[in-house]
Amino acid sequence: MFGKILIANRGEIACRVIRTARRLGVRTVAVYSAADAQARHVRLADEAAAIGPPPARESYLVARRVIDAALATGAEAIHPGYGFLSENEEFAAACAAAGIVFIGPPAAAIRAMGNKSAAKALMEAAPVPLVPGYHGSEQDAAFLQREADRIGYPVLLKPSAGGGGKGMRIVDASTGFAAALASCKREALSSFGDERVLVEKYITRPRHIEIQIFADTHGNAVHLFERDCSVQRRHQKVLEEAPAPGMTVERRREMGAAAVAAARAVGYVGAGTVEFIADQDGRFYFMEMNTRLQVEHPVTEMITGQDLVEWQLRVAAGEALPLAQERLAIHGHALEARIYAEDPSRGFLPSTGRLVHLALPGESAHVRIDSGVEEGDEITPWYDPMIAKLIVWDETRPRALARMREALAACRIVGVTSNVEFLGRVVTSASFASADLDTGLIEREGEALFPPSRALPAAALYAATAALLAHQAARSARRAASEDDRNSPWAATDAFRLNAVAQRRIVFRAGESEHVVTLDQAEGGTRMSADGAPRAEVGVIGDATGAFVLAIDGLRQAMRVVVQDERHHVFMADGVHVLTHVDPLAAVAEGHGVEAGFAAPMPGKVIAWLAEPGSDVAKGTPLIILEAMKMEHTITAPAAGRVVRFRFGVGEQVSEGAELVEFVVAKP
Repeated sequence: MFGKILIANRGEIACRVIRTARRLGVRTVAVYSAADAQARHVRLADEAAAIGPPPARESYLVARRVIDAALATGAEAIHPGYGFLSENEEFAAACAAAGIVFIGPPAAAIRAMGNKSAAKALMEAAPVPLVPGYHGSEQDAAFLQREADRIGYPVLLKPSAGGGGKGMRIVDASTGFAAALASCKREALSSFGDERVLVEKYITRPRHIEIQIFADTHGNAVHLFERDCSVQRRHQKVLEEAPAPGMTVERRREMGAAAVAAARAVGYVGAGTVEFIADQDGRFYFMEMNTRLQVEHPVTEMITGQDLVEWQLRVAAGEALPLAQERLAIHGHALEARIYAEDPSRGFLPSTGRLVHLALPGESAHVRIDSGVEEGDEITPWYDPMIAKLIVWDETRPRALARMREALAACRIVGVTSNVEFLGRVVTSASFASADLDTGLIEREGEALFPPSRALPAAALYAATAALLAHQAARSARRAASEDDRNSPWAATDAFRLNAVAQRRIVFRAGESEHVVTLDQAEGGTRMSADGAPRAEVGVIGDATGAFVLAIDGLRQAMRVVVQDERHHVFMADGVHVLTHVDPLAAVAEGHGVEAGFAAPMPGKVIAWLAEPGSDVAKGTPLIILEAMKMEHTITAPAAGRVVRFRFGVGEQVSEGAELVEFVVAKP
């Protein structure tokens, strides 16, 4: 086993590798960019080395800097994690040239599977079933369109050199092919440095099923069964589970054998994932091979009882696989939810900021948390906005599903917008609960997953009011303690009034609406009214952690309130409600917003203008494309009008909220 390894990655995977290495007695070196100097993986590692500025292309993607850090610290091997340099054949070859073990497959295997077109040809010879399509080297736009017309629509455009769903485009008709191809090539070049694409028949209602494989340098190769990764948005996975619901023993054997054949065809070593697309009737086709560990590998670990990172380290150190195929077995069912800082209601736009409050379920034999951040850390615009992976296990799928619902309900995140409530709706949706799975599940269940704004319950207002009063009382107590006269009546915040009832009016804003809570406070208790409703007797039991039990006319409800400046985040059984206290004594600036649709929804880079300055456009016309976290976001005209000018040029960085376009709305 190695004495010291370097982890050429960040976030939860870096933290995960560090934990496994420590258990095996292996010392670790973390690398970090300027944006990650205080990151969790840096704090956990035995040593850390700076490798450059925040942009990944100037730090985590610079192979020479990573290798120099390994040489300087005496690391014998480099674990690439996933993403960044994990599937870069030049990096794997450079490690070997420097005398450093690359904890992954040989450069030749990465090369063979890294180009999807070449990989398809290899799999056809293996033989492994393939989806009908064009996987050749000809990239002329007219030729590719003719191929798409020949294959028949809908077709799927995919970057030849990439993965992770980036750049994929579904084309439903020949008329939309040219625009989709241009967009696919642009994103492929940005994400992978290679604009080549392939064209495949798009399978209607496909399931995404992948097989975890492992091979060593002694000629052994096994599969560790399958994962179903069908729940996706924009071709990126949201929920994963193992084993795949409805998988028969015979089909599992066939898919496992095909995956192992794919690995052997390229002389594979280490961990890899062979991804298949499957019809609803069970037929499956090779899609691609990821020559690395996958984000969703924990569900495989949970059902097999194996540590795949430990397997990686042992195989890279020259050991044989820990177990043969016949000794591997499935036990129970596991689910993984990817918790991201993103806003599902705004097209899953990433959210950035400080994690003011981060409470996740406690870990146990049934619940596991993999995270690269802690409370107080920043989610920056530079990297993937993952907060944590929530993994649950139980004996059966229904029981595991119940645990996932319970675990998601226990998540409380303040400081960034998260997808926790959206995930909760997915796991309670009819399709997911009944395992009616395909990659279009989110779109198919759209009405349930993206509901209209819900009514604000009076209990949320009462809880926010209780938190506000508790905060004010604590502040007054601190002031009184710092003054000479600690018994001054001016420090009191109780309900005493001479021969009268204390009355207050408190205003909160939720979204665009204002809500008024009126209080009558007296020695006998407190009565509250929300938005003019009949007054209710409200008893409050609270503590310093923000936990409250409200007794509303004798009916008790438990909830938690997290206060961030004037914002009160009220966590209830139906989700979180965000209420902003409107201080009547504070000066509130109004009217300084920008035209709706023209504020940058997140930090990013302008990559294209889609209209000419001075041109008249209709409502909904695409105007400008932003790229953030390797994803494109198109800003459209909110109304008919004229584009006066663009405030940022192509290639320029913009901050969240920056006004992008000077626009004049057409007169009716």
